Amino acid sequence: MEEIKMALDTEKIIADLKEASILELNDLVKAIEEEFGVSAAAPVAVAGAAADGAAAKDSFDVELTDGGASKVKVIKVVKDITGLGLKDAKGLVDGAPSVIKEGLSKDEAEELQAKLEEVGAKVTLK
Repeated sequence: MEEIKMALDTEKIIADLKEASILELNDLVKAIEEEFGVSAAAPVAVAGAAADGAAAKDSFDVELTDGGASKVKVIKVVKDITGLGLKDAKGLVDGAPSVIKEGLSKDEAEELQAKLEEVGAKVTLK
């Protein structure tokens, strides 16, 4: 069978890149950026944007991580916060860690966290 030759010899390009100096590679990257109107820094910018998005979070979940020593008081607060019945509220406290409320603003989440911690619960905002 006859071997089909590609227009680009990938193995040769890789071999040439391995032999190139850092300065030559830097010049190559700049030339590719200019020729094709792209930026090699784009993945870094995307990662930075994702980190900024996480820092500027506007929706929080209140997670009960431990019911603490005064479980009865914590169950009452969970019942009031969630509107659940006594049995369901007890199930959330006994099943800790469990999410008590989802999608709250930062102020609402911190308010619920304070109420739960006031009666001895351990709470995490996610």
